[in-house]
Amino acid sequence: MPEPHLNGAYYGPSIPPPKHYHRPGRGGGGSCNPFSCCCGCLCNCILSCIFQILCTIVVVLGIIILVLWLIFRPNKVKFYANDAELTQFDLSSTNNTLYYNLALNMTVRNPNKRIGIYYDRIEASAFYQGQRLKNVELDSFYQPHKNTSSLHAVFQGQQLVTLGSDEASNYKDDKNSGSYNIDVELYMRIRLKFGWVKSPKFKPKIKCDLEIPLNSNGTASGTFESKRCGLDW
Repeated sequence: MPEPHLNGAYYGPSIPPPKHYHRPGRGGGGSCNPFSCCCGCLCNCILSCIFQILCTIVVVLGIIILVLWLIFRPNKVKFYANDAELTQFDLSSTNNTLYYNLALNMTVRNPNKRIGIYYDRIEASAFYQGQRLKNVELDSFYQPHKNTSSLHAVFQGQQLVTLGSDEASNYKDDKNSGSYNIDVELYMRIRLKFGWVKSPKFKPKIKCDLEIPLNSNGTASGTFESKRCGLDW
């Protein structure tokens, strides 16, 4: 007589009970490709090393800059307009041409004890009522520490200017007073010297807002007052 199986079914002696199979889940959740795992770990390691190197470089550069600043203690260079002589400043009413002749003397003071300055290029420009009159190239030079150097610029010639009603009124006021408001700007390319180390080039701009009396036929309408110019890095 057939024997009952555990689940209550009866099978004959020659019929074995069915086998139960376990089908593995799809996707192979527990498997890992050794090659991809190694590549991912290697990339993470490289990125981490690069980040650490960059952080180290930034910290070292910051320390070097701080040490150099503590050693040299850089101070701003000082520019002064010491003397100016304006012998001609006439605006023609027929063709709006301005005839001018201006000579300007300036001094540059380097107050630093351990820093020298290379003035590789100096370009001086004169402006009146916001309009450029002329550009002048000055000689390049090296200025040692704790030194005062002189600059001399001459602006002479003629320039066509277009003055609006306000500018024309300002010109009349200047002419009546015998003193003219003229702006002089210096555009520079300089390098700093720390011992034997030279810095990259900087391009500071110097601006002088000047009130210059007219000196006509040897008679000046006023006295020029020395003025410190502004420095913009």
